[in-house]
Amino acid sequence: MVRKAVDSRINTLIKNGVTQNHRSFFVLVGDKGKDQIVNLHWMLTQARVGGRPSVLWCYKKELGFTSHRKKRENKIKRDVKRGIREANSEDPFEMFVTVTDIRYTYYKETHKVLGNTYGMCVLQDFEALTPNILARTIETVEGGGLVVVLLKSMRSLRQLYTMTMDVHARYRGSNVHGDVVGRFNERFMLSLADNSACLVVDDELNVLPVSLGKSVKPLGKAKAEAAEKKGGALAELKQAMADTPPVGALVGCARTADQARAIMTFADAIAEKSLRGTVSLTAARGRGKSAALGLSLAAAIAYGYSNIFVTSPSAENLKTLFQFVFRGFDALGFTEHADYDIVQSTSPELRDTVVRVNVFRSHRQTIQYIQPQDAFALAQAELVVIDEAAAIPLPLVRKLMGPHLVFLASTINGYEGTGRSVSLMLLQQLREQSRGFVGSQGQGQGERGAGGRALREVSLDEPIRYAAGDATERWINRLLCLDATIAPRASSTSGCPHPSSCELYWVNRDALFSYHAVSETFLQRLVGLFVASHYKNSPNDLQLLSDAPGHQVFVLLPPVDPAATSLPEPLCAIQVSLEGGIARQAVVQALGRGERSEGDLIPWLVAQQFQDDDFAALSGARVVRIATHPDYAGMGYGSRALAQLRDFYQGRFVSLGEAADPGDSAAGDAADEPGLPTMSAADLASADLSRDALHVRDPAELPPLFLRLAEKRAPRLHWLGVSYGLTQNLHRFWRRAGYTPVYLRQTANDLTGELTCVMLNELSGSEGGSSSAGAAVVAPRALWLDAFARDFHRRFSVLLSYAFGDFSVVLAMAILDAAHREPTTSASHDDASLAAYGRQDLARDFSAYDLRRLEAYANNLLDYHVVLDMLPTVAQRYFGGAFGSSLSLSGVQACILLGLGLQRKSVDAVEKELNLPSRQILALFTKVLRKFSNHFRALETAAIEQQLDAAAVQQQPAAAAAAEHGSTATGGSAKRSIDDDAAWDPTGQSLEDELRAAGREVTDEFRAKQREMIDALDLSQFAIAGDEADWQKAEKQIEKARGASGTGVSSVVSVANPESSKRMRKERKDVVGGLKKAEDARKHKAAKKTKTSKKTGRF
Repeated sequence: MVRKAVDSRINTLIKNGVTQNHRSFFVLVGDKGKDQIVNLHWMLTQARVGGRPSVLWCYKKELGFTSHRKKRENKIKRDVKRGIREANSEDPFEMFVTVTDIRYTYYKETHKVLGNTYGMCVLQDFEALTPNILARTIETVEGGGLVVVLLKSMRSLRQLYTMTMDVHARYRGSNVHGDVVGRFNERFMLSLADNSACLVVDDELNVLPVSLGKSVKPLGKAKAEAAEKKGGALAELKQAMADTPPVGALVGCARTADQARAIMTFADAIAEKSLRGTVSLTAARGRGKSAALGLSLAAAIAYGYSNIFVTSPSAENLKTLFQFVFRGFDALGFTEHADYDIVQSTSPELRDTVVRVNVFRSHRQTIQYIQPQDAFALAQAELVVIDEAAAIPLPLVRKLMGPHLVFLASTINGYEGTGRSVSLMLLQQLREQSRGFVGSQGQGQGERGAGGRALREVSLDEPIRYAAGDATERWINRLLCLDATIAPRASSTSGCPHPSSCELYWVNRDALFSYHAVSETFLQRLVGLFVASHYKNSPNDLQLLSDAPGHQVFVLLPPVDPAATSLPEPLCAIQVSLEGGIARQAVVQALGRGERSEGDLIPWLVAQQFQDDDFAALSGARVVRIATHPDYAGMGYGSRALAQLRDFYQGRFVSLGEAADPGDSAAGDAADEPGLPTMSAADLASADLSRDALHVRDPAELPPLFLRLAEKRAPRLHWLGVSYGLTQNLHRFWRRAGYTPVYLRQTANDLTGELTCVMLNELSGSEGGSSSAGAAVVAPRALWLDAFARDFHRRFSVLLSYAFGDFSVVLAMAILDAAHREPTTSASHDDASLAAYGRQDLARDFSAYDLRRLEAYANNLLDYHVVLDMLPTVAQRYFGGAFGSSLSLSGVQACILLGLGLQRKSVDAVEKELNLPSRQILALFTKVLRKFSNHFRALETAAIEQQLDAAAVQQQPAAAAAAEHGSTATGGSAKRSIDDDAAWDPTGQSLEDELRAAGREVTDEFRAKQREMIDALDLSQFAIAGDEADWQKAEKQIEKARGASGTGVSSVVSVANPESSKRMRKERKDVVGGLKKAEDARKHKAAKKTKTSKKTGRF
């Protein structure tokens, strides 16, 4: 094997890094670059005093070699058998893989290495790198270590500018807003060329001229001694605490003064043994947060805590924490197996990670790892430690903070940058809860007050993993804007500009990401503005902002002084994404398969939710984020920026110099942002890495950084939209801006625990009848937004008793009001639910008993529990607009009805939310139902009146016919004279006459009934017998007797009645008696014939 001398600058850079405890950066260009990893690792091992450094090897999918020992041995045997390798030959790379501690991990699993420390990091598959991966992996390398990036063979590093990265597939969307431009790769390579600790070498370790570190020189003795001479403040702390057990022994393990003070703060909180205390530890990466937590856990064991729980995104993230727990035990004199045992995980995924420590020196004590979602296991917890809280969803962090002491460690910048969710939201809430705490040991310390937690805040500034002034840290922070901060507010004497005097400017991304000094300064301010105003940030957002097509950036600037020599401070920034314009056939096919493409968030979401294949064809702009300077919040700058953004897309800023078609937005964007200069075939053929150089483009060739809106062509759009995490303040802001909700997600966001809300604002044509170039939407106003809003209003009101039942009544009321749209005439005909509420609807919804109970409660005769079953229906009808303007409630009354009726909350819950006494709530509730009772009674009255009117209308034809025949029953003529008083007199009959007539009618009816009863009787039995001769004979007898004896003679005579009942009874009796005698005679005669002879005994 031919040996070759290695460039001395490589070894010098590595030795300088080890001496200064700084990291070195190498870029290996060439297909055989991985073979040089062995040499770089060997040089690093020679420069260090300790053992062989461990290696973190990250890759996309294919490693290119096997990491399995047995597989390597089998491959060697096969190669020897095939004759392509000698039996006793040794491959340096295989030996390196065999004897070195290497951790292999996929890029998609790099979150598992958080909290670990390695001596060397290798990043291959450059096309799969993202800013998040860079921040995660590079920050795991300790001081004096190496970061190596492997690149494939290429003729010029400028070829990376146009390389298609894997993440670009997410940015393409509908491909109607241009192509992806690799501005991030250009800035990445330019920043590497500006890194003094970076060397770019080929696969033969030849240093390329593009490297700024090519001029590296060995450190002088003075610098080396200065690098070794540190820690004066730390030594004083250690000496002061040496006689204070057990804290003194643990402070002796600290590496920096910041870390020692953090350990002392943790020990003070542990000694208090408060169940409502919180200690937050925030710092950048590599400051020793995990080490401080581990030493504090050893202090908690020394103070007698029995149940200690530790959590983090993954158990592998706690490797460093447990290492320092054991270091603390050693400092306290604990012995493994004699005083404590270590329990490792048996899961192959956790790689023998420590998950439990059992201490039994004085009594049973436990340090147990739990997953973040296992908050239910903390019932007996005394201390809970949350490491890397920035990577844990915020709702889970809140659940972990129960009635016990909590140690909270979070990274505020670095890797994912999501630590802002902790610093901006959780810590802010803890500060508000602890404002009443007055401590004797510093700010935020003291005893617990009612209803809050005592909060101590600790921050670490001095790095531990590497020394201060590390060039690699400075490079990664500048590249990813990890330490971007906002500029302080200007002097209060100058005041603030009025929002109406501020203007919105369009920012050219080609100039913004050109790595020019002025552009870099403004980019840091812009990202600092986004980070300070939003809790969900990550380095990947920077690549999205730079490379994604259709994304635009606007900034609101104060009035610019023409004589100013510096950039103005942005008051507000808006990031916008152009979406829509998707072919209808593509939408139909995707909906049929239940799929959706990447990008175009709002069009695909609305298409899926409403199953509408026409909305995606409309063009729109989504506000990705809007950020206002915190010092100027609430002054109207955000509203001013949104108003000007809307005017811009409506075409109210017209440029007289426009010559292109205003509808050709892609052509306009291409003209304003031409992208990066590409290498021609001739340039590529003549390129050579040994002569290649990377330079920032000439400022004269760069486009202007800002453009006035009148100088920028506005694309034709139909809507503006936004998707955000729902909070009451944000919803109020977007509602005041004129946006209407159309979608609310029913499951919470994994990071913040908030529900995603989508709101739309329909754009109309330009005012004033202008049809000049640059006008935005010139189509007439459509009704699609009204239809979406009404459907959302209906669905949201139903879901208030399900997924949205936890909403406050004020927020739910605000959402319903924002989604309320007045129905148009055509919509009323199409939607039956928008018809007027009538008696038939009332009979369908409520029974007669319901209405009686409602009226009784309205009259204060019943308890409110009796009518609770009616509230959901009443609330649905009211908020659905069934009653229109005929029934209105005040704001508080509507909130009470919404909480009790739609959300079905108790009176106590509504009392807490509205901060009103229960008696007042019930009084208002009674007034609400009294209004509904009166309204329902009015509906019934109106319905009866309509029936009477209808009956009168039906009688009019009969009355007219009677008038034609001269009838006077209806008052004569159908048309009465106004002068005829008799015709208009309704009392033609007096009251006495009317009563007598009614009495005669009753008497006649009674007599008729009596006649019917009499006619039904058989009177023949009362008939008088005798003929005419018998009656004449009787009269003669009477006259004869009266003439003989004078007066006083009875005139009663007897007339023989042959049909007399008495005679008939006598005759009947005689007949019966005769028949009885005849029967007796017959029986007697028969008896004589049958008598027996006494002498003969015969008959």
